Amino acid sequence: MKPFEYRHVVGLEETNVVGNVYFVNHVRWQGRCRELFLREHAPSVLDEFARGLSLVTTSCSVDYVDELRALDEVLVQMWLEALSVGRLAMRFEYYRLGEAGRSLVARGRQEVACLRRGPQGASPEPLPRALVQALESFRGD
Repeated sequence: MKPFEYRHVVGLEETNVVGNVYFVNHVRWQGRCRELFLREHAPSVLDEFARGLSLVTTSCSVDYVDELRALDEVLVQMWLEALSVGRLAMRFEYYRLGEAGRSLVARGRQEVACLRRGPQGASPEPLPRALVQALESFRGD
């Protein structure tokens, strides 16, 4: 299956004093990739946020392979790794794009739980059907 893809150009504000990308930005890009996926493939889920639905990150990791610098173009790929009634796991790969092709710079993983916020607090909720259907076409091997 093909991954969902997000392209990003690294800004100066994403680098540290040494000149490479500050490590936390990879996690931000995972979140951005998720948001754009929802916007493009499951926009009805965005409407549910106004009615108390929450997709809460329960686990997140990044393994770094190589450094990125300001103005590098990065391709973030996302696949569905696992799916249950109220949870999902995604995996991410980050590539530097250039004239010589692409090179792997990091791998990541994220787990998410679906909750519904109400007067008594948050309670587990099944994943919205529209989200499950959209994710199925991006299932990883």
